[in-house]
Amino acid sequence: MTTLRDIMTTDLTTTDPRATLKEVATLMREQDIGNVLIMDGDTLSGIITDRDIVIRAVAYGHDLGSAATDYATGSVFTMDAGTSVQDAAKAMADRQLRRLPVTDGAKVVGIVSLADLATRASGGADEQALQGISQPTV
Repeated sequence: MTTLRDIMTTDLTTTDPRATLKEVATLMREQDIGNVLIMDGDTLSGIITDRDIVIRAVAYGHDLGSAATDYATGSVFTMDAGTSVQDAAKAMADRQLRRLPVTDGAKVVGIVSLADLATRASGGADEQALQGISQPTV
């Protein structure tokens, strides 16, 4: 059984809750990524994506010096590194998640994206997740 530990990305880009939108966007550009985990010490307090910055902040003309946490998703859903890829794909589909932080106990140890499911997993996990993610929200 393939688990999240087998396919997750372990090179995480994180920032602290005081980071500004501009600082987070700069990290994204430098790392060529679309999301940054917001960590309060060892605790995951949020995740912000490039889309969050554009849709929640820039589109409304908000100051790029604003705190990124104001535009991030809090109460982030995570799954344990030992979770099967199929179970994770189902959870991602059900919750319409494109990115899933992975934990070992209470510690964040990786992240799995829809792209990871497509390139590193087999068994149609990517199709299952994409199908759920692509459903219109009500």
